[in-house]
Amino acid sequence: MRISGVATAFPQYCFTQREVAEALKAQWDDKVPNPGILSRMMLRVGVDQRHFVLPLDQYLPMDTWGKANNQWIHSAVELAEQALLKAVEAAAITLDNIGAIFFVSVTGIASPSIEARLINRIRLPLHVKRIPIFGLGCVAGAAGIARAADYVRAFPDQAAALIAVELCSLTWQRDDLSVANLISSALFGDGAAVVIVTGAQLSSKGPQVLASCSSFYPNTEDVMGWDISEKGFRIVLSPSVPEMVFQHLASDVAAFLKSNGLTKSDVHSWIMHTGGPKVLAATAEALALPKGALDASWEALRNVGNLSSASVLVVLESYVRERRPPAGSYSILAAMGPGFCAELVLLRW
Repeated sequence: MRISGVATAFPQYCFTQREVAEALKAQWDDKVPNPGILSRMMLRVGVDQRHFVLPLDQYLPMDTWGKANNQWIHSAVELAEQALLKAVEAAAITLDNIGAIFFVSVTGIASPSIEARLINRIRLPLHVKRIPIFGLGCVAGAAGIARAADYVRAFPDQAAALIAVELCSLTWQRDDLSVANLISSALFGDGAAVVIVTGAQLSSKGPQVLASCSSFYPNTEDVMGWDISEKGFRIVLSPSVPEMVFQHLASDVAAFLKSNGLTKSDVHSWIMHTGGPKVLAATAEALALPKGALDASWEALRNVGNLSSASVLVVLESYVRERRPPAGSYSILAAMGPGFCAELVLLRW
């Protein structure tokens, strides 16, 4: 099982943090008690710029969940198509090789789901197995790779496509002035990523998927997620997220590596979800990583923000394209998300 192709796609509109801050202050008008706090927060989350599916002045008319979700469907299909076609080309396979599509998102809903709409747009096999997954949030990029690898283990003559599309800007809540929503508005962006995982009988030169592990932490459902109402998605984001990382990640990684006959010293590179500056700092501290070990994650955070499920896939793409580890070396790909939970994937290059 190998990751044979990775590709990303982003909306055409890209704005600096200062531009977004000014737009949000205009939307919230005088409701923010201290607008300077918002500006400072925007500049402290490690994000320089983000992509959005709409010009900033077109978010005001998105005053119902229905309008926002219709835009999500339209844009999700377009971005998914772009990323999928690029990933298939990178994998040097054809669409006919794809036996299953895993679609993950937590910023919109659709029935028929997005991958079904793709079948009607491009020449995907009519017998492709469709697995749309909602609710995993930030962990879904890593979990999706693991589930795709499970599939091609059973069907080694096929490929599985993981499609992640997150359009976080369409979840903005203009009436929510909580700290969690202010942080969310400063941190999350829009984008899509696709990973092609090929079975052993398909020729591929990408990194091998050796193993995966899921970890669930009981009674932590209030740490991260959505409260869903007639207004749409309202962020649930506890200040305890970095603490969850610090408490659990190191022991999970150590146990996972031990089960595969490895230790942390055997890991050459760490492909980590870009949760935000506090999450990345907690990750580095918990794992006692050397300086620079998470540079790819920090760079992705600066350039596109947190893309929820697609974030770790953006980091993965940078390793495939620009930071390729030495042949035979090991990587850990990891993300954490609502549940609260973690997903670990062991790669060999």
